[in-house]
Amino acid sequence: MSKDPLFQPLQLGGLTLPNRIVMPPMTRSRASQPGDEANDLMAAYYAQRAGAGLIVSEGTYIAPLGKGYAWTPGIHTPAQVAGWRKVTGAVHAAGGRIFAQLWHVGRLSHTSLLGGQQPVSSSPLQAQGVNVFIAGEDGSTPGFVQASMPRALTVEEIGEIVDQYRAAARNAIAAGFDGVELHGANGYLVNQFIDSGANTRTDQYGGSLENRLRFLGEVARALIEGTGDASRVGIRLAPLTTLNGCVDDDPETTYLGAAKLLGELGVGYLHIAEADWDDAPLMPVAFKQRLREAFPGVLIYAGKYNAERAREAVAAGWADLIAFGRPFVANPDLPERLRVGAPLALHQRDTLFGGGAQGLTDYPTLAQAAA
Repeated sequence: MSKDPLFQPLQLGGLTLPNRIVMPPMTRSRASQPGDEANDLMAAYYAQRAGAGLIVSEGTYIAPLGKGYAWTPGIHTPAQVAGWRKVTGAVHAAGGRIFAQLWHVGRLSHTSLLGGQQPVSSSPLQAQGVNVFIAGEDGSTPGFVQASMPRALTVEEIGEIVDQYRAAARNAIAAGFDGVELHGANGYLVNQFIDSGANTRTDQYGGSLENRLRFLGEVARALIEGTGDASRVGIRLAPLTTLNGCVDDDPETTYLGAAKLLGELGVGYLHIAEADWDDAPLMPVAFKQRLREAFPGVLIYAGKYNAERAREAVAAGWADLIAFGRPFVANPDLPERLRVGAPLALHQRDTLFGGGAQGLTDYPTLAQAAA
């Protein structure tokens, strides 16, 4: 058996992952309209990439007010569940494993995506300078616009959203997913409660760290109930980034507290999103080691990893799995390319969001390119 750290199996609850390579969630905005339903094209896209140890689907919104980008899939209607069943069936037929990323964008939305309604958040704070992807006034000309001003959720509404997460987890299992991942990163709704700079509440959901983590804990418990198995629940966090306007005054303390809470709940994994822009600061290894001490489950890291850095991370022990985002767009057989050291194809930036098969399912594998 190969001693390559990236190609050792790993047990995640009842799943045996054949390698340490994860395809992370990446919005591609190709859901069928009307209805925001996953479709055959998406099924082909994910099935092509079933060689990953684990696939996490693109963010799929849990309720109408959770939508933040045009043509993204949902998971709250029977038709949406049926659409996702095509995807999971194709991935499983190709030998893969797939979790659904459950998504509520909170304030990172626009009234045009919400039937004219105002986005919701922990607090009435607009994400200044943050743009979201909309279909345009004619419904077909896409573009990016400033996120709308949100309103603060009431305590009753917070409870309703927790229920929506529970229902979405049940829908994901009904759709054939192997588990679910909560999007608690990148400035979306859960992150808007966690980070002190995005949360000005004075009730039980704001102020102290315990209060700011309350919503995260309630949602995590709901997902465990919805899936029926804590090992089938993962949580994505972005501890030291400031994406989409979410900033915390003491991020290391905050996210070590979050990791400890989620470890006590027994969730299967934490998916840590590192900064991935050019010249971004690296997350200190000392902090990663403290996360390992705080959280007893599986740890996934994502953020501009190449094969060498990924192998080093897994061998060092502070990471169990490494997620490769954009490389998976243009390299459907990415695990095989990493295994043999083959060069990686580059993705087309102008086909990332929206469109059809071009830039989604037409990237060749090594074998196809050599034919």
